[in-house]
Amino acid sequence: MTGPEADSYPGYAGDAGDAGDGSEPGGRLSGSARVEAFSDGVLAIAITLLVLDLHATSHDLSRELLRQWPGYLAYLASFGYIGVIWVNHHQLFNRIAAVDLGLLWRNLGLLLGVSVLPFPTAVLSSAFGSGSRPDEVTASVFYALVAAFMAATWLVLFHYLATHEELLQRHTPASFFANERLRALLGVVAYLIAAAVAAASALASLVIICVLPVFYGATSEGWRRNVPGRRS
Repeated sequence: MTGPEADSYPGYAGDAGDAGDGSEPGGRLSGSARVEAFSDGVLAIAITLLVLDLHATSHDLSRELLRQWPGYLAYLASFGYIGVIWVNHHQLFNRIAAVDLGLLWRNLGLLLGVSVLPFPTAVLSSAFGSGSRPDEVTASVFYALVAAFMAATWLVLFHYLATHEELLQRHTPASFFANERLRALLGVVAYLIAAAVAAASALASLVIICVLPVFYGATSEGWRRNVPGRRS
């Protein structure tokens, strides 16, 4: 990054000295383009891998396709979840002017959860398709815990940005991310509730899992922006 944009925040490493490769010697800040590109790549791969758990058969095709309805539901839930994460991640970096090492590690934590999600999706699909009730409960709890972990990584990200205003665009106050912590915390609690509900009803847990991405999609521009009478 060069020109006026490179001077838009303090500590930018730019092309000076050894920082021209995007490294951050001495804790200096660097542009976010590489982080966004890498994150988009991970999200694209993860959302593509989801479809690999949907299988076609060569006999009694109509019956087998109908029997896989849990797989379709799990696929749609995870596709929606990763899609919403991509939208939220895009909105996040619209408010970030620079990255530092701490933000890089926290972003990797989020991507870890995203990259793992196809696995509990496959487990959930298999359990509801051909497993026993205990299998359905185990799969629902497993999925909900992975989803709760991803919500927790958002909480960590928001807290870090709320306490590192030097990373933010000039029009974004640190208080914005301080408020966003509540949105992430609600996700952690809701997914843990889904895990607990699974013991009584795996299907009810699955409904909660499917509904939560809708909430995060509706609030992708920020929690306060979507609260009547309040401004972000």
